[in-house]
Amino acid sequence: MVSHYRLDRIVGIVFLLIGGASWAAAQAQPNPTSPARQLSPEERGDIYNARKMFREAIEAYQQVKPATAVTLNKIGIAYQQQNDLDSAKKYYQRAIKLQPKYAEAINNLGTVQYAFKNFRSATKYYKKALAIQPRSASIYSNLGTAWFSRHNYKEASRCYEQALAIDPEVFERHSSRGVMLEQRDVQERAKFNYYMARVYAKKGMNELALQYIRKALEAGFKDKKKFYEEDDFTGLRKLPEFDDLMKLEPRVL
Repeated sequence: MVSHYRLDRIVGIVFLLIGGASWAAAQAQPNPTSPARQLSPEERGDIYNARKMFREAIEAYQQVKPATAVTLNKIGIAYQQQNDLDSAKKYYQRAIKLQPKYAEAINNLGTVQYAFKNFRSATKYYKKALAIQPRSASIYSNLGTAWFSRHNYKEASRCYEQALAIDPEVFERHSSRGVMLEQRDVQERAKFNYYMARVYAKKGMNELALQYIRKALEAGFKDKKKFYEEDDFTGLRKLPEFDDLMKLEPRVL
């Protein structure tokens, strides 16, 4: 039979164990009154950038010490979003100097050259970026656009096809933020949409091909006979939606 003294000791030990476990559990739970973790300058810059507060983003990124290739590239992007191409170019070059094989910054430097209408130089930078990152749909897309602006439609189509093979949704995304920019601005919009229709038709992506045919017509593409003559559109010509499009006289936008 257990004495009252020993029983009291056992009960006390049990309560101590229970109390210790409760204390440990309480320590493991987040304290709602404790201050939130302070964001780093780069994290603040990313938030400002996402909110299109580019000036504030630049100031935040510049607080990162020492500067990194990534933050220098992000500063370049923020400047480019404000159409300050000279400053963007300077920061991309600084990023590349820190990290010579930084494909994203090399690509972005190509987009600056493209914006300056230096299409040959843009082509050179995109090729250099692809040599480092050969599985980038975005860079292939940019290279295709550079070739298109140089009126080399065959090379442009080849690059667009390669981009689609890597990422079938590369042309349907419209984000220009992150660490790599995508260049979609072309002067011959009607012809661009026609060639995109061909690329999608060749890949069997009929719905998107039809959308780009409509876009081409709305942008003023006049040569409808090409839709009947090109082999790439053979599969589309069997669809009733294709016939409907060809009967339309869309208002040129």
